[in-house]
Amino acid sequence: MIPILQARNLSPLVRWFRLEAPEISQKARAGQFVICRADETGERIPLTIADFDGDRTIEIVVQDAGAGTHRINQLQAGDAFLNVAGPLGRPSEIENFGTVVCVGGGVGIAPVYPIARALKQAGCRIISILGARNEDLIFWEDRFEAFSEKVIVTTDDGSRGRKGVVTGPLKEMLEGGAAVDRVIAIGPAIMMKFVSLTTAPRHVKTIVSLNSIMLDGTGMCGGCRVSVNGKTQFVCVDGPEFDGHQVDFDILMDRLAAYQEEEHECRLKERNHS
Repeated sequence: MIPILQARNLSPLVRWFRLEAPEISQKARAGQFVICRADETGERIPLTIADFDGDRTIEIVVQDAGAGTHRINQLQAGDAFLNVAGPLGRPSEIENFGTVVCVGGGVGIAPVYPIARALKQAGCRIISILGARNEDLIFWEDRFEAFSEKVIVTTDDGSRGRKGVVTGPLKEMLEGGAAVDRVIAIGPAIMMKFVSLTTAPRHVKTIVSLNSIMLDGTGMCGGCRVSVNGKTQFVCVDGPEFDGHQVDFDILMDRLAAYQEEEHECRLKERNHS
């Protein structure tokens, strides 16, 4: 059992947890993930580690997007996860790359945070772009301000920051001749696709963290396979980070949509019983 020390909503559908998980915290590195299970009948949910203290605790951020995540988001401080496996996946590549633009979309704001902070500690100049559908889904702006030279917020409906999507200010930077040495983008697959398309003409290295369907997290099931530079890779052991210019996002999005009908039915059942 993994005790929940703190829990609160960041928005109506997004919940933050601090867990007591010393064995994970002491080994975790920016960019890695865990697989959580709320109880014996719960799904195995892969979640990127949103923060860790290197000693006793880790943080995760969960968006209520399906039956499994809905069940997790009913948990409170004092409750416990049945199990949390990790840290899994390859850590982010951290060194002084120069100027790095870190782009977080929706719940992707959480996993890009420890990467951006680690890059800052390595000597990088950080510019952060945080985007979401509306202001209710923007969070941790203050955390990014602590180490970013600039934080740009965009919302689809204009309810906070700039109206539009994250590629808008990114494109302006690149077209304006800003020195950008690397881009890190985490969020919905469609967002990461268009960030990669925005940076490709200028050959700016772009790293994305993929969120494919995953079961065991150890490379055995093959459910998380993706096509990268024409070759099959497994997100859980070869990633989760890849060169965005080499990822076939259309195949990824097709696979992400494979179980939408079944997920909708499970979501209805779960919410009717909660």
